[in-house]
This record gives sequence, C-alpha cells and structure tokens, in this order.
Amino acid sequence: MLFPDDISAKAQAVIEACRARGLRVATAESCTGGLVAAALTDVPGSSDVLDRGFVVYSNEAKMETLGVSLDVLETFGAVSVAVAWAIAHGALLKSNADVAVGVTGIAGPGGGSEMKPVGMVVFALARRGDDPENAVADTRFFDPELGRDEIRLQAVRVALDLLMPEESPPAP
Repeated sequence: MLFPDDISAKAQAVIEACRARGLRVATAESCTGGLVAAALTDVPGSSDVLDRGFVVYSNEAKMETLGVSLDVLETFGAVSVAVAWAIAHGALLKSNADVAVGVTGIAGPGGGSEMKPVGMVVFALARRGDDPENAVADTRFFDPELGRDEIRLQAVRVALDLLMPEESPPAP
C-alpha cells in the first residue's frame, strides 16, 4: 500500500459504499496532484467506481480541461470555494461520474498570503443533477508546520470523507 493505513481504510470504504449504491466517482485535484485518485485506485476493484481523475494544477489546466472561467479565477482566486466547486462540476461534465470532488489549496512551503495562508485547502462535492445552490463545500486550515506532504495527506482524508455517500433515509 502506498498510503497510511487510515487513508487506505477510507478509500476502501468509499469504494465499497459507492459500489453498493452504483455510484461512479471523478476527482478534480490541484494541490493534491492526483493523490485522491491514487488512494482510490490503490483499492482492488476500484475500476467499478472510479471513472477518472483530473489533475488541474495550473489555472490554464483548470480552464482548458474543466471549463473553469477566467472570470471566476480572477474574481475569487484559484484557492476558493468558487473554484473548488467549478472544478468538481467540470469533472462531472467531462466524465461519466455521478459525483465528483474538487480540491484546491496551498500546501506550501511557499505560496501563501495573509488571506490565503499555507495550509488552506478548499474542497467541493458536486453531484450530477444537483442544484448548484446546494453545493457542498468545506475550507480547512491545516497547520503549516505539518509540512507539504502531511498537508496533502490531510487533504486526501477530507476529500475521501466527502466522497463517502450519505446514508439513505430509512424506508417509511
């Protein structure tokens, strides 16, 4: 296994839960550089669930690959809820997935600012057919002292948690 045990267990749980619900998954990753998709593909049989992963590290990649508008990037910046949602939504549009997670952030050690410090990572979950007004998004501030590798692994943990399907409500 390439990942710590807890990440491997989360990835296994996501694959099993999505498989049980017939859900296909896509990832749109910037600061994690494909680690979420890698964690999922570390699980044997993940091809039943993972449709594809997009690594969109540069703004140009976000625009060209997933259709993020320059306007959104210039207005909100690459590390924002708007961009996290735009890459997740773009991954849905460019795939056969039912659900997609977007991850963008500043893993460090440089690149941070007062408004967007090192350790800030933004996540979004897009579901096919959902109203954009119901977007699921989360911003986390990981301790920059953790270092680049651990910040990225923490981001993978959060992204996998977001990909875990919600329990269906009990039948009446």
